[in-house]
Amino acid sequence: MPDYQLTVNGRLRTVDGEADTPLLWVLRDTLGLTGTKFGCGQGVCGSCTVHLDGKAVKSCQTSLREAAGHTIVTVEGLSKDGTHPVQQAWLAEDVAQCGYCQPGMIMTAAALLKHKAHPTDGDIDEAFADHVCRCGTYPRVRKAVLRAAGGAK
Repeated sequence: MPDYQLTVNGRLRTVDGEADTPLLWVLRDTLGLTGTKFGCGQGVCGSCTVHLDGKAVKSCQTSLREAAGHTIVTVEGLSKDGTHPVQQAWLAEDVAQCGYCQPGMIMTAAALLKHKAHPTDGDIDEAFADHVCRCGTYPRVRKAVLRAAGGAK
C-alpha cells in the first residue's frame, strides 16, 4: 500500500492505506479523529462533513487518493477550545438534541460563512439541503448560522 500525505487540522500526516479508502475511515480509524460521524455512507446525510481546502465535502465520498496533498479540517480542528463563532452560536441557540449530525452541520456552517459572510435564508437552505437531522433542529440551525454571521443575537 502506498503512503499518502495530507494536512489534517494543521498537521502534516502520512497515511498508509488503500487509495479508495473513504477519508471518513482514515480520519476516524487511522487518525483517531472521531468527531466526524458516519451516518449513511452515501453522501446524503451530511454527518461526515469536513473541510477540504476550505470547502465542505462529505468525507464518506472522498477517497484517500482525492484527499492526498490537500488540507483537511475536522470539527476537532475548527478551534482548540470551542471558541469558533459557529461553535459559540450552536451553544447559544441550543441547536443540538442528540447531537449526532451536529459536527457535519457545524462544518457546513463554517464553510458557508467563510465564503459568504452574511448568508440569506436561501443561502442557508442551499448549504444545508443535503443534511439530515432526525431531531428536526433546522430552525435553530438557521438561527445559529445567522448569529455566527452577526445577523442575530
